[in-house]
Amino acid sequence: MVLWAMVHLSSPGQGLRALRRTTGGRRGSGLTGQDANGVPLRRSKRGWMWNQFFLLEEYTGSDLQYVGKLHSDSDRGDGSVKYVLTGEGAGTLFKIDEKSGDIHATKRLDREEKAFYILHAKAVNRFTNEALEGESEFIIKIHDINDNEPRFTKDPYMARVPEMSDIGTSVIQVTAIDADDATYGNSAKVVYSILEGQPYFSVDPETGLIKTALPGMDREVKENYQVVIQAKDMAGQMGGLSGTTTVSITLSDVNDNPPRFTKSEYTHENHLSVVPESIELGSAVGVIRAMDVDIGQNAEMDYRIIGSDGPGMFEITTNRSTQEGVILLRKPLDYERKRQYSLRVQVENVHINPRFYSKGPFRDEATIKIIVEDVDEPPVFERASYVMEVKEDAPKNTAIGSVSASDPDDKNSLVRYTIDRRTDMDRVFNIHAGNGSVFILRELDREENAWHNITVIATEFTNPRQISRVPVYVRVLDVNDNPPTFANNYETFVCENAKANQVIRTVGATDPDAPLGGHRFFFSLAQEAAGKANFSVRDNKNNTASILTRRNSYSTLQKSVYHVPVVISDGEFPMQSSTSTLTIRVCTCDREGNMKACNAEALTARAGLSTGALVAILLCVIILLMIVVLFAALRRQRKKEPLIISKEDVRDNVVSYNDEGGGEEDTQAFDIGTLRNPEAIEDSKQRRDIVPEAFYPPIRRPVLPPTRDNNGDVRDFINQRLQDNDSDPTAPPYDSLATYAYEGNGSVAESLSSLESVTTESDQDYNYLSEWGPRFKKLADLYGGDDSDRDS
Repeated sequence: MVLWAMVHLSSPGQGLRALRRTTGGRRGSGLTGQDANGVPLRRSKRGWMWNQFFLLEEYTGSDLQYVGKLHSDSDRGDGSVKYVLTGEGAGTLFKIDEKSGDIHATKRLDREEKAFYILHAKAVNRFTNEALEGESEFIIKIHDINDNEPRFTKDPYMARVPEMSDIGTSVIQVTAIDADDATYGNSAKVVYSILEGQPYFSVDPETGLIKTALPGMDREVKENYQVVIQAKDMAGQMGGLSGTTTVSITLSDVNDNPPRFTKSEYTHENHLSVVPESIELGSAVGVIRAMDVDIGQNAEMDYRIIGSDGPGMFEITTNRSTQEGVILLRKPLDYERKRQYSLRVQVENVHINPRFYSKGPFRDEATIKIIVEDVDEPPVFERASYVMEVKEDAPKNTAIGSVSASDPDDKNSLVRYTIDRRTDMDRVFNIHAGNGSVFILRELDREENAWHNITVIATEFTNPRQISRVPVYVRVLDVNDNPPTFANNYETFVCENAKANQVIRTVGATDPDAPLGGHRFFFSLAQEAAGKANFSVRDNKNNTASILTRRNSYSTLQKSVYHVPVVISDGEFPMQSSTSTLTIRVCTCDREGNMKACNAEALTARAGLSTGALVAILLCVIILLMIVVLFAALRRQRKKEPLIISKEDVRDNVVSYNDEGGGEEDTQAFDIGTLRNPEAIEDSKQRRDIVPEAFYPPIRRPVLPPTRDNNGDVRDFINQRLQDNDSDPTAPPYDSLATYAYEGNGSVAESLSSLESVTTESDQDYNYLSEWGPRFKKLADLYGGDDSDRDS
């Protein structure tokens, strides 16, 4: 009443037209609506602020659902007021009575689709459409009912939890959503419960958090669990709606189980095979595997050898993909030395969980027996290589050393020795097949080859396929068998004004021998030149000698060339020596000793080239001249023109025509009857293959005297054809061969054709056929009968 009065007092003249709302009963009955529980509310007759209506969702009655009533104070009940409704759902969902202002809902409404509707209402004069009231806004709210069950956000849920987890370990939280109004009653209040999965798991009724309910759940016993969770609204009370979901829970693995060998001892009978002694180093000799019921990295293991009766013989590695221990060979096996090995192997998990130390050590041990199998092996040399020495003056068939090889097998087969001739192509060495003694087949020369590398082959007698090789290095020791000589072909000069004891040249020596202490050469003047020597030799004690003058001057007029014999010897045993000659020429020099002029022979010797160089130059010149002459001859030969310049030249050419004739019926072809019977030629008939004689008169040839033969017709035929060719300008030129096929006329046997005999009118006597013997008896019977027989 106060609010209504304030409106009227604050707006004089407008308060009588204020809209009011009623929601039921007759006008003035005081019914204004219902509370949340559907209990009708009563109020005293008064004006109040209206801005919303309430309407239950999912109305199932047969009549239109009544929403409320609009009324204006201007309405006197005479029907002059018209109520107009606009806004959301006006005219479709909501319908208003223009006269009374009653509002009804025309369809069932769902709060989950739309919770409220905003509309506008106004009152106008029915006749003038003049607004009696200003447009007012109000809301129709949809009251919720429990018509939606809870729905989980996922179905199914997937979760993992470590095995052996403690009680209360969180697994996963499930969530269910109820589309009903959470602010109105308990329609949207959800409570969770577990339907399947007990006693392993539990769920928090309010949060939906799933936890473990039993301790010590072992993945190796059971890995997967299916848990069914229910969500029920109305706070779980009777009559509430519910929904369910499935949670698939998998126990993840933890390292709670140690590795274990299946046997405490492994031998070739139950696990490992026999290993041949010839197996290569680094090869796998066996594989062992421990069992671990865990999976993934919790089952990763490391293997190691903790004891062995063959230290360093084997090692073990882990194959990460299969978790197997692979035993590898590190040293060669020898059946004759050791036939069995025993290994103590330990396996241990790589990743150990400290929570499960109480379950014992996460490792295990086992013994492995490895059996070595005997293999037929090739002979084995006592050494990997042999070095032998022999003096170069050793005579033929001298033994220089021996090799030794033996069969390592128990049978100890005999060994045969040979030399690989591919390493001794010159057949310098040989070897005794039985004892392996190596000897030389000829004398050796250290200066020719100081080392010889050969290969000796050892072969088993019982199995020639078993062979082995060993290198033998033969060193040829030096023997002092070569005299020293000048290191170079020394030539020098001496000045005419030379002084006595003047050094004019220093010479050295060389020796192909190689003594152990090095070379030591001694120089002296030859005895035959010592008495009348013009020069002297001084040994410098360093394997060189100086040539000195013995007088003050020399004259080219007296002698222009001197030959000084120098004796060179070594200090080895036996001592070797040789005499080398030094050529000294006399030349004119200045005061400083520089040569100014010398005789022609000396100048040539000093400035000219050596004989070998001159010969080489001469050979090069000769070769160049030969190349030039050969090139010129080839060019000249290329310039000669061939005998046949053009294809049109038909000399000595054979032209072949492969045209086949048309047979006996071809009357248009060349008439060869003339060749068969020359007498049948018609004089008046012109030949198509020659030019008429009117244009090319025939050439007269001398008539050959007749010969004493019976081939006159052939000669006449040939002469005729020769004359025709000579007078034919289109005939082939030069020497052409013309062939004519002419049989001739007549024959001693005459014609043998039976066709021609039929045309003759004269009778023939065939009685002579009976005289030819029994072979012609049938023919005589056919032709030898009398006329009466033939007529009959």
